[in-house]
Amino acid sequence: MILESSVLTTAPQPASNSAQSRTSSQQLALTLAEAADDRKGADILILNVQDVCYLTDYFVIVTGFSRTQVRALADSMKKATEEHCHRSPTHSEGQSESNWIVLDYGDAIAHIMMPEAREFYSLEAFWGHAERISFPLPPDASL
Repeated sequence: MILESSVLTTAPQPASNSAQSRTSSQQLALTLAEAADDRKGADILILNVQDVCYLTDYFVIVTGFSRTQVRALADSMKKATEEHCHRSPTHSEGQSESNWIVLDYGDAIAHIMMPEAREFYSLEAFWGHAERISFPLPPDASL
């Protein structure tokens, strides 16, 4: 019985259940956005989807204007999160096609898209009921 109790108490909790995890999620989303900005990503948008989505806490949506730039944005975002947040994506998709690369960190998911894909899939409209956080943030703002 003691073993069962200890196993239950050490089970991982969803990212959005604790204040520390939320802060970590916020920092991860901000790090992803800043890395995209460093590589001249356009129309950077952070969506706080904690209250409307059970999959993740934040989406970071970025436009790249060529396949090469989309790959460079994804590489920069992965490098920045490894260096600053000590995190790597648990899953990524689209690296070979480079029209739309998804970096899934669990509590934050980055979508790096060519303009045509971003317009066609319109994630901003689909998640329109989520809180929109424009980037860059004003100097006194926080996620």
